[in-house]
Amino acid sequence: MIYVDTSVLVAMFTREPESERVARWYASCDAELVSAVWCVTEFASALGIKQRTGQIDAQTAQAAWQQFECFCANDLQLIPVETAAFQRAAVLTLDAKTGLRAGDSLHLSVALECKGRSMATLDGVLEKNANRMKLMTIF
Repeated sequence: MIYVDTSVLVAMFTREPESERVARWYASCDAELVSAVWCVTEFASALGIKQRTGQIDAQTAQAAWQQFECFCANDLQLIPVETAAFQRAAVLTLDAKTGLRAGDSLHLSVALECKGRSMATLDGVLEKNANRMKLMTIF
């Protein structure tokens, strides 16, 4: 099982510097993919930011959203976020040395809670903290 961070999902469905690399990884991946249900809100936020900053138009955002929804329905198991994960995320975020933001600490907490052994992320801070928690990282 591989826990997939939203940064990877954004690169899968929009044009990002790492999109080709993510596409190659996904094409060769045969593991079960999971993510916190939180990634749905976070993905929508990324699309909104990209529209507001002129990186994509509404039509491109809608196409990316539809592809993402299809991916979630068929290729990504969405994990509910339990109260304990929010508590663990809060503790991680409180530790200034981690450099974690709330959303990333929540991803890390859910990955640990579901006994994930690997995490796909393009976020350097999240990668560092996942490694610190003994999760192997991809990318």
